[in-house]
Amino acid sequence: MANLQDIKRRIDSIKKTSQITSAMQMVSTSKLSQIQRHTSGYIQYANRVEAIVGHLVETNDLFYGKNNEVPFLAKREVKKIGILVITSDRGLVGGYNNQIIKQTDQLINNLKLSTKNTVIFALGGKGADYYAKKGYQIAFEDRDITDVPKFTEVMDIVKSITEQFAAEKFDEMYMTYNHYKNRLTNEFKSQKILPISPENFQRDENGELVHQNNFHLDYDFDTDTTKLLQSLLPQFAQSLIYGAILDAKTAEHSASSTAMKAASDNAKNLISTLNLKYNRARQAAITTEITEITGGMAALN
Repeated sequence: MANLQDIKRRIDSIKKTSQITSAMQMVSTSKLSQIQRHTSGYIQYANRVEAIVGHLVETNDLFYGKNNEVPFLAKREVKKIGILVITSDRGLVGGYNNQIIKQTDQLINNLKLSTKNTVIFALGGKGADYYAKKGYQIAFEDRDITDVPKFTEVMDIVKSITEQFAAEKFDEMYMTYNHYKNRLTNEFKSQKILPISPENFQRDENGELVHQNNFHLDYDFDTDTTKLLQSLLPQFAQSLIYGAILDAKTAEHSASSTAMKAASDNAKNLISTLNLKYNRARQAAITTEITEITGGMAALN
């Protein structure tokens, strides 16, 4: 009977765990819906900025050597590289953080970087802790970002990146994070965002800027294009960073929802297995008792 009691306690314990993981799945699914609604509104702003900046840069041929007066476009000798690593602050998100860290390490190896010529900007505690332990310089870290972050919450790290690049604290800037594809799938994404290059603008199959055709682009300038871009390009870089943060947070909620669903499903399967084991053990105990009673009666006769 002791064995039966142990099995029963395990079943009760797993049922309680299943209730917790099911609740966490519902919470993560709700957060996923919230951030998707928030992101859809932001995308309209980001597309508008991309259309304006892309049009101004291309029409003035600034991608091709005429950009020395615009720091966010100018290429310089690469002495140090900055990497923004976007992870979560907590676990219970499956392989979400492991994939980002593994692929970021691969990027560092591919670029032949070391702790001496790499500066890390960390959004999320998992990435900050990992690279701090490995001896990398953490130029800025931001933790405890809300589930649906507003720009004001991440403004410090976003502005720190653009300001330090303008001050030549590093010469190129990469972002590494998980991109949200759908509710079941996330994929790692690595993107160079500084200096700004043609790759930062979405294009169609004909090589035309995607968002340029969505807006009527006709400007009257009170100042020259260079001064205008000196003001607009930091905003464009910041929109790229904030967009990546929203994308990464969306992927995080998706990963959490998927992980909690898997945990709940595993708990149900384990409960089913333990119930079968419990019933078999109980049947064996009953059979043993009947055999003992029958044997005792036979001995008396």
